[in-house]
Amino acid sequence: MPHKASAALEQLNLAAKLADLKEDHYRTLLTISAVTELLIDKGIIAPEELERKVRSLDSELDELISASLHPMP
Repeated sequence: MPHKASAALEQLNLAAKLADLKEDHYRTLLTISAVTELLIDKGIIAPEELERKVRSLDSELDELISASLHPMP
């Protein structure tokens, strides 16, 4: 029986960590959204400029991930 209790406690801890990560993720996205809106509202960046940068970074990250998954021989 101690093994079942240990496994249950481990699952409970994992669920709690996941809940904490979700909360952290939400707070991070909220902060990024607020900063982005402020930069656009103040005219520091244009929405199109932001979109170009997002696409560029996304493309770079895709290339890095692809290269790490399929290294050259």
